[in-house]
Amino acid sequence: MAHFIDVILPIPLEKTFTYTISEEEVSFVEMGMRVSVPFGKSKIYTGIVAAVHQTAPEIYEAKEIHQILDDYPIVSPLQLQHWKWIASYYMCTLGEVLRSALPSAFLLESETLVLLNKDAEVDENTLMDNEFLVYEALQHQSVLKVHEVSAITERKNVMPILQRLLEKKIVLLKEEIYEQYKPKLVKYIRLGPAYRTDESLELLLESLKRAPKQSQAVLALFQLQATSKKPIASVDLEKSSNTSAAVLKALVDKEILETYFIRRDRVNFDGSSDDSNAKDLNEYQLEALNSIRKSFDNERVALLHGVTSSGKTEVYVKLIADLMKADKQILYLLPEIALTTQLISRLQEYFGEKIAIYHSKYNVHERIEVWNNVLHQKPKAQLVIGARSALFLPFKALGLIIIDEEHESSFKQFDPAPRYHARDAAIVLGNLHKSRILLGSATPSVESFYNVQQGKYGYAQISRRFGNVLMPDMELVDIKEAQRKRRLKGHFSERLLQEMSEALEMGEQIILFQNRRGYAPVLECLTCGHTPQCPNCDVSLTYHQYKKQLRCHYCSHATAIPESCLACGGSDLDTKGFGTEQIEEEVRKLFPDAKVGRMDLDTTRGKYAYEKIITAFEQQEMEILIGTQMITKGLDFRNVSLVGVMNADALLNFPDYRAHERTFQLLTQVSGRAGRTKKRGKVIIQTYNPYHQILKQVSTGDYDGMFQEQLYEREQYKYPPTNRIIKITLKHKNYNVLNEAAEWFSSALKNVLRATVLGPEYPPVSRIRNQYLKNILIKIDKNESLGTSKRNIRRIEKSFKAISSYRSVRVIYNVDHI
Repeated sequence: MAHFIDVILPIPLEKTFTYTISEEEVSFVEMGMRVSVPFGKSKIYTGIVAAVHQTAPEIYEAKEIHQILDDYPIVSPLQLQHWKWIASYYMCTLGEVLRSALPSAFLLESETLVLLNKDAEVDENTLMDNEFLVYEALQHQSVLKVHEVSAITERKNVMPILQRLLEKKIVLLKEEIYEQYKPKLVKYIRLGPAYRTDESLELLLESLKRAPKQSQAVLALFQLQATSKKPIASVDLEKSSNTSAAVLKALVDKEILETYFIRRDRVNFDGSSDDSNAKDLNEYQLEALNSIRKSFDNERVALLHGVTSSGKTEVYVKLIADLMKADKQILYLLPEIALTTQLISRLQEYFGEKIAIYHSKYNVHERIEVWNNVLHQKPKAQLVIGARSALFLPFKALGLIIIDEEHESSFKQFDPAPRYHARDAAIVLGNLHKSRILLGSATPSVESFYNVQQGKYGYAQISRRFGNVLMPDMELVDIKEAQRKRRLKGHFSERLLQEMSEALEMGEQIILFQNRRGYAPVLECLTCGHTPQCPNCDVSLTYHQYKKQLRCHYCSHATAIPESCLACGGSDLDTKGFGTEQIEEEVRKLFPDAKVGRMDLDTTRGKYAYEKIITAFEQQEMEILIGTQMITKGLDFRNVSLVGVMNADALLNFPDYRAHERTFQLLTQVSGRAGRTKKRGKVIIQTYNPYHQILKQVSTGDYDGMFQEQLYEREQYKYPPTNRIIKITLKHKNYNVLNEAAEWFSSALKNVLRATVLGPEYPPVSRIRNQYLKNILIKIDKNESLGTSKRNIRRIEKSFKAISSYRSVRVIYNVDHI
């Protein structure tokens, strides 16, 4: 009797593929294991076994698999169930979900490039013959393709060989290379072994009388050792002894001092976990905790609505501690990688080494480490903190999912597919595991609050800040009036400058928020009005002064700043609008003595970049921090007394049905960074329209008013939460083909669906990377079946793809588009 397996391949195909396996393999193979399989004429892919059965495929003849790559399943049946839900709900394929879910080193492919790991120490005697052949070839050639490895070893299937070399860390894969960061090594210094007794120390100081600088360095080392038990970094010793690196080097050469390096791990914890130092909850937090537990008892999702700085994290800690005692796994989702850095150190105080971190700034090896720890339920991964991709980890005993800052749009993935929303997918995951689910936010999304009102979710509220600290004092400053009277200094109103001067005099810190990176969005010729455009996209190039270039924020095209106008040759070029770089430059001119930092996508490229900026600001090495929306989310800086919003109108006038809700959330969150301890904070919002309803609601903290207004408008115009929306984007490099295709698709939708169909319409940026875009928006009533609508859309797509001229048009689905 023949045996077969269905395999999910990491490519965008609707169906799984069936392969044949031998009698011996049947007894060994299980659902969730990886297998390498041939696909097409010559390609080899790594896939996941979705089912083992005895039904032969009818359409094609099943090929044999190459090899089983695992000894045990690395994906659980519940995970596969969750992946299938994501694929069907978000209208993508299982292969796309697989590619997104598994760390790339799990997916060896025949197109993968193999490189030698130069840092590896290789003992050639431990290598098998085939491994040695590959290793030797890489000594002479920098890169090998998989089919070349196949030719060298004279074997069809080379995946197991590469797998073994990867495990020995002898080779690297090309995809990993981009993410290889050097571990952070810190240089520390201590006394040499010969001088660690009192007698030898006296002799040492005597001998250094003629070298005052060296003597000073040794004495400074004693002082530092007396005050702190921690290792002493050589940089700290240089500072405290007022000596240079050369002096320390001379002492090291004499063997009086010795240097050693400590790898600062991504999660470094010194000390054991100690639940006893958890803060006692106040009455409001206890009330919220009890409400949450009641919701959990009724098997409902709970929403914790706590104002900024109300101590939501402390409530989470209590819930996490309960489940830790029951040996359950906990998933803590955050919208922004920047948040994880601060939160880790806070949670480590309570849970010690039971914390694992999972997000895209970690390299492949580190991610696989966490994956395996979660899979084997190791204690060091009992609490997983991560961005949205942590959803896909192989949990076995998931007891609690916390989704912090649940209103954040960063939880939604935009490209590539699957375009899932981590909050919604996490709720489904929680239901599959029968675990508890808690959403937390100071400004809940309209959808979540609507679910509370409909009785779907439980609700808990903390309406006061921890320690009864007052909410910040908000002030709206009319810059239209200030501009008319010529009272603006750069982009700063007199009121903001006055408050900044006062805060700096008091030794307090300031955050300035401007939601645009770069120096200025437009460079314009004053003679003819020409602005440089991106050759690949329909958008003007953004001026970056720091790198002295014009950049496209859509396709990363960059060009040097022109000396003169490219259209008329005039040399009178000026910038319009302003970004974080320009604010930074103005602040440095206005406050030359202040230490200024900037936090945006350009300054946080590296793995530890977030950590460096946040730590420097926490330790008050910077007085003013300028940033984009990264700085608005859940960060806790104790000494910030003033927050300035440079221009609130850019947020309000965004062409998006959520613009007002987002503005309310963003401004409330950014103002929540001010005055988190004893003193009341101050927030200054600069705007051309201080009488705007949303700005008034922000300044009075009127969430309910904002919610009622937004809900009424969305009911009128058929937007979520009362309706479902699916956005379909069509892409093609030919303008005319795209127009025809979009018209055909939208008229077919209008004929078949009972829903409202808007479009086709060009988005604000209608060409990106030389591909023209057109959007169709489908609004589906709550009473209509979403599943039926999706099936109808799929049927239309099949007919659409049958037309030969439209076959090359890409169709992209975005379900629950936000």
